[in-house]
Amino acid sequence: MLTNQIFYTMIKKLLLLIFFLGSITLHSQNLVWKTSMDAAIAASNDENKPMLIFFTASSAPANLQNEVFKTPDFAVWSRDNVILVKLDLSDINATDSDKEQNIKLKNAFGVQDLPEVCFASASVRKNKTTFQALGKIGYKPGGAKAWIAESDAILHPSE
Repeated sequence: MLTNQIFYTMIKKLLLLIFFLGSITLHSQNLVWKTSMDAAIAASNDENKPMLIFFTASSAPANLQNEVFKTPDFAVWSRDNVILVKLDLSDINATDSDKEQNIKLKNAFGVQDLPEVCFASASVRKNKTTFQALGKIGYKPGGAKAWIAESDAILHPSE
């Protein structure tokens, strides 16, 4: 009788663990990337969080996305720390004005190699947007935890 109780207790704990890990995995695959800078700036200011602006293109290597952005660690970290913005410079569905804006932003932030991430905040006054660059980072070997640690050093330099 005691063996059955232990068995059922272990099964319950195992099911809870599977449910918990499954929900984290699902969350990491459902990141919400804004593609409109206007919406991103509004969210950044509303939530008092900097923007993580991900500059990419279809020809860019996918290692940053696969090894960092698609992990549960990144999903949790990004939810708590940044507003995600994805600017795909090869997006054929983007309007001409969005394409022009994205290229201007790429140049303004000094992005040379894709993919690259820029951290920034922005303010809008009298219909003029002013960006404050906080730093930038590309792909770094070492996985999500190493990338997040370097990003935290950019976002919180005094800590």
